[in-house]
Amino acid sequence: MTTGRLAAFLLTSAVVIAIPGPSVLFAVGRALAAGRRVAVLSVIGNALGEYVQVIAVAFGAGALAEQSVAVFTTMKLIAGCYLIALGVRTFRRRREIAAALAAPVDPAGDARAFAQGLVVGATNPKTIVFLAAILPQFVTGTGAGIAPQIMFLGLLFVTIAVLSDTVWVLAASRLRSWLSGSPRRLEAVGGAGGIAIAALGTGLLVTGRKS
Repeated sequence: MTTGRLAAFLLTSAVVIAIPGPSVLFAVGRALAAGRRVAVLSVIGNALGEYVQVIAVAFGAGALAEQSVAVFTTMKLIAGCYLIALGVRTFRRRREIAAALAAPVDPAGDARAFAQGLVVGATNPKTIVFLAAILPQFVTGTGAGIAPQIMFLGLLFVTIAVLSDTVWVLAASRLRSWLSGSPRRLEAVGGAGGIAIAALGTGLLVTGRKS
């Protein structure tokens, strides 16, 4: 792979990732609803989930999802329903945010945040279509050398995504910290985060249908 081709891939990835999508909206929603720590763990889990997609693309599953209406639709349903359920749960527990801030850190809560991000990343239709349709265009050669190149480029893609999503999380968490002086305002922020997550799930279900 030439330096020029690698630079073109990095630029393309950065542009696509910079545009807010499911991962960004999910991370921001978690930052508003649960704070920076949970959101960062969600970002890390999301990145790992996206790399699962990279592996799938490397071994041909991405092309199947890109071409198959049934596979694409199934992925959208899984991601959409999961996000709606998570958003509803977050909204219903919005009054617990102030108490949660004063409570000791729960390791199980950290694991749960990571797992939630993992599910969202692994079922994000936007990412897998991008990886299946665009990433292979930057691969050179044929045969056994293709999969390692895809996995390497996918690692770069995920790294950029982590950096970008973390910037969004830090910005959102600063807003949350500013509002935390009032339990009522903090409750409103938690409710807004839940609504944002549920709206994202609804958007996945009703828009961008593959035909």
